[in-house]
Amino acid sequence: MNVAYRAVMLAAGLLVLGLLFRELLTLLLAVLITVIVAIAIAAAADRLERLHVPRPVGALAGLLAGIALIAGVLALVIPPFVEQTNEFVDDVPGIVDDLRDQIRDVTGAEEGDISEEVDAFVRRYREDPGKIVGPITSIGLNVVGGLAAFVLMLITAYYMAVRPGPLIDGVRRLLPPAHRDRADAVMRRLRSAWVGWMQGVGIDMLISGVLLYVGLTIVGLEFAIFFAVLTALFSVVPYFGAIASGIPPVLFALTDSPGKALVVLLIYIAVQQIEGNLTIPLIMSRTVRLHPAMIAVGVVVVGTLFGFVGLIVAVPILSLIVILVQELWVWPIEARAAARGSPTAS
Repeated sequence: MNVAYRAVMLAAGLLVLGLLFRELLTLLLAVLITVIVAIAIAAAADRLERLHVPRPVGALAGLLAGIALIAGVLALVIPPFVEQTNEFVDDVPGIVDDLRDQIRDVTGAEEGDISEEVDAFVRRYREDPGKIVGPITSIGLNVVGGLAAFVLMLITAYYMAVRPGPLIDGVRRLLPPAHRDRADAVMRRLRSAWVGWMQGVGIDMLISGVLLYVGLTIVGLEFAIFFAVLTALFSVVPYFGAIASGIPPVLFALTDSPGKALVVLLIYIAVQQIEGNLTIPLIMSRTVRLHPAMIAVGVVVVGTLFGFVGLIVAVPILSLIVILVQELWVWPIEARAAARGSPTAS
């Protein structure tokens, strides 16, 4: 009876853990992003503190500078995006006519049948507006919730950056005294890796964005600023971000001519070659020496576990895993082997 009771409790615990797994991953991701933001703010506060600026003021200055940078990027992206949206709305009648022609060619239906199907589709949403309002409301609530969570993370990161000492001491006290020096080394490596990653990503965004804007402007592609900024933002995701951000401008150029689409594709390939041979190695050398195959597989795994937001911090997560494995497993094994004089130490 006791064994059966334990088995039932174990199964119930595993079931609850499985139900909470996604929520726990989301919480861990939020904590990780908050810590990374706090490290960036603390780095700015450290520099200003050396200039005799009070730490709370320096942390606030670093936070406001980051917010101003994001606001500037949004101000750069939104106007061309709105303009492109307005042009798309103006072209909707022609797009619908083309779509009807394509459907008629594929299905062999008469034009009147296609019109009736389209009218019936529109009538369903006209008679039941909730089908449209529902998804829009859900998206709006998600955006509001995300903004509220982001503001809370910024506030938390600010206070963490102002007084990091108690938090670091709290982490150290969770470990036995004999392992606290190793914990200090791990935290220093993580801080250096994540600060270097943020600096490298900023350099990569600037270089790729400027080069693409110049190239797309030379070939006369509309919305060059929009596509350049889009690519700069997507460059935070190694390899896959470059591919995803290159598809829209190539397809947009294809509406003009296949030759222009080919030229735009070549521009993206050239910029990605510069990125892959200059900026990407700079980022990786400032963090952890990660093999490209490991980064590619790791990005897929992180994206599967944490979703789109996880892709943004895929490299910090991978560097965290690599550093922990090195510090807690690989290097202690090598140290013990070297102490025994084992030939595997070489």
